[in-house]
Amino acid sequence: MKQKNIFTILCILLIFNYLESAGLSPVERKMAKEIRKETIRRANFLLSEKPVTVTASHCSRSAGGIHDFYSEGDYWWPDPSNPEGPYIQKDGQSNPDNFSDHRLAMVRLSEITATLTSAWLLTGKDTFAAKALEHVEAWFADTATLMNPDMLYAQAIKGRFTGRSIGLIDAYHLVEVAQSIKVLSEKGAIPAEKANKIKAWFSRFLNWMTTHEYGIKEMNAENNHGTCWVVTAAAFASLTGNQEVLDLCISRFKNILLPSQMATDGSFPLEIKRTKPYGYSLFNMDAFANAAAILSTQEDNLWEFKTSDGKSLKKGMEFIFPYIEDKSTWPYNKDIYIWEEWPVRQSCLLFSGLALAQPQYISKYLSLPAFPEHPEVIRNLPVRHPAIWFHF
Repeated sequence: MKQKNIFTILCILLIFNYLESAGLSPVERKMAKEIRKETIRRANFLLSEKPVTVTASHCSRSAGGIHDFYSEGDYWWPDPSNPEGPYIQKDGQSNPDNFSDHRLAMVRLSEITATLTSAWLLTGKDTFAAKALEHVEAWFADTATLMNPDMLYAQAIKGRFTGRSIGLIDAYHLVEVAQSIKVLSEKGAIPAEKANKIKAWFSRFLNWMTTHEYGIKEMNAENNHGTCWVVTAAAFASLTGNQEVLDLCISRFKNILLPSQMATDGSFPLEIKRTKPYGYSLFNMDAFANAAAILSTQEDNLWEFKTSDGKSLKKGMEFIFPYIEDKSTWPYNKDIYIWEEWPVRQSCLLFSGLALAQPQYISKYLSLPAFPEHPEVIRNLPVRHPAIWFHF
């Protein structure tokens, strides 16, 4: 093990020791220990997994090439009155027959990379870092298998659009990939030459999402899509050292996202109007917490930021937490899909629990399912690996 990694590993272990002891019951401390144990177990299993990128499959309906990411709008279905015509929308109801290979491959990449990086941080075993790098290079450096750095053909709709701005949200699953690469490169597990090549891909993607009409439209989305744009851009800017974009994200968080999306009671009215109001409220609160975790500095702590009318992350958590503790008290409509599967280990519980010194949030986090299996839950939980977010 490299000497310069020892301090990092000790700090990670201290974080996990905190999770195992900070005002928690013996049962909860046992759960926290299981996070470490299960992370390493899963990482050992992943050592045999081979990279699978967008080039492994192609959809005949895609207007792009073999290196282009392609996905189809979730809530769009064949029209019973015109089966060969343009698809029609059924909000909140995902069509299982739509092409999802590339999205699943990206989710897989995120899970593999973040798990392996977490295990490397927890153990110092270089085999974990080397395997993570193998997957990362296949996606972002190897010219035979890499993905083009854009989302031109994401969330397409048969008969209507070859791609849409909202398709950019599929890249949300690259947030923990970017964070893993940042950790590995900063701690010397990726040689500088290789790290620079990988970071160049993320720089090109970041340029696309801040200049292309799809990216700009998604940035200006009024609901969770706008929040996720900030999280994704912030993660890529943090990895590539793009301070201009980081400043843009901080500004949007303070002046656009929080003032326009949150009500004074801490709820998200635009999410509550949806057919899955509970799941979308959790999803957006997670996204706000993820943004704060990436963007906050000692000089500019977004956890402490409050609008002139009192909106804040603290207020958002005070609204949603009672319904995480007891979903049966949710006063709005039930979600029309995957109601029973929520909540799981929402990132907002962990990040806000630590940032706002709320041990009950951490306790609840530890009591919830750590490894959800439903694909729709996994798709809506892109940040789920604690170790990579608490490094020094």
